[in-house]
Amino acid sequence: MAAMRRDGADVGWSLVVPLKPLVRAKSRLSRAAGEEFRPRLALAFALDTVTAALACDDVRDVAVVTDDQLAGERLAALGARIVPDTPARGLNAALAHGASVVRARRPGAAVAALNADLPALRPAELELVLHSASLFPRAFLADAADIGTTLLTATSGVELEPAFGGASRARHLASGAREITGPEVPSVRRDVDTGEDLLAALALGVGPHTALQAPRPAPGAAAPEGSERLSPPQVRASGA
Repeated sequence: MAAMRRDGADVGWSLVVPLKPLVRAKSRLSRAAGEEFRPRLALAFALDTVTAALACDDVRDVAVVTDDQLAGERLAALGARIVPDTPARGLNAALAHGASVVRARRPGAAVAALNADLPALRPAELELVLHSASLFPRAFLADAADIGTTLLTATSGVELEPAFGGASRARHLASGAREITGPEVPSVRRDVDTGEDLLAALALGVGPHTALQAPRPAPGAAAPEGSERLSPPQVRASGA
């Protein structure tokens, strides 16, 4: 993680990661994974996302805004700070609250809102994005579909002003945030909402928690194009 400059100033980004209660998270994955595995996948995505974020040299700390007890315990064990979702008014209110909690402790913090569903996230790619973002007061990275947003940043003294959800790329552009388009960072753009998204993330290479829980294409299934028929995970014991 980033440390302090010689002059004593804080350096490094504080990331704010929102996570719904697992029973409600990733509802669009129900068709692909089933109700039994959907909450497990949501937690696995968050664990791999936070693990990778904390391994990024430009990240000072990670605050996860959630009211889910199990997720909070597991993510805190990784080193994340857990912030209760006291506004309870949806995604953007949770992100704004998380950013304010971070800056109450560290007023000069550069903050970034990061999706919790980036299971293929690579620390080096996140570092590239954060470096590009540091050049602008507010910046964002679009998702793989160029419709939504996976990362929104605000440098020291600048409000985050999150507008996530649906076609958030257009809203963040309209708000004056600079879109980051330079570096090739597929792992930072690959959020997972559907079975097809999950297969794309698996092709990139996911973290260990998702690899353990992720369903695979059903053996011998001749599913039509665009189908999301997946089978439950088959876990091989270590050393087998």
